[in-house]
Amino acid sequence: MKLKVEERIIVPKEVIVGDPDAKVLIVEYGDYESQETAKIHKVIVEILDTFKGKVKYNFRHFPMTKIHQRSFKAAEAAIGAAQEGKFWEMHNILLQHQRNLGTTSLKEYAREAGVTTKHFLDDLMNSKFGWYVRDDQSQAVDAGVTESPAIFINGERFEGKPTFQHLSDAISSALKSRKKVSQRA
Repeated sequence: MKLKVEERIIVPKEVIVGDPDAKVLIVEYGDYESQETAKIHKVIVEILDTFKGKVKYNFRHFPMTKIHQRSFKAAEAAIGAAQEGKFWEMHNILLQHQRNLGTTSLKEYAREAGVTTKHFLDDLMNSKFGWYVRDDQSQAVDAGVTESPAIFINGERFEGKPTFQHLSDAISSALKSRKKVSQRA
């Protein structure tokens, strides 16, 4: 009898962009159907460019399923894409097409992102990555998140309007601080 080798799932908290040794970690809990998440994404891209080498960024899922019925499946699709190293490609596509996140569209977006597995749609239909979305939601709730998007800088909740200037000020302050990067949040 052959034992099935358990595959290792790449979970959202492991998908980080930016310098791995950066002093500042930005964690965002977002929802792929949220217009605010899409707006903040543009600011985050600018922040990553401006603070290159000084910040790293992690997107976590907080689908607001009571108002966004397709956001949970979209989050699962992003995690599915992460299994092939295509999380950020899928993430960007989902935010661009947030009004069209049906299952058929998610499969097309995965192909566009470069996902090649033949099991993508089956995994999506069977909610293979659903527990990982729920884990993100649970961690967000534990951190006090009640709506998305929510941003944390080195484990501290960012309060205020997440404009480029406000986030830049908070990051500059974190860079001056002697606090170590917290993986919490």
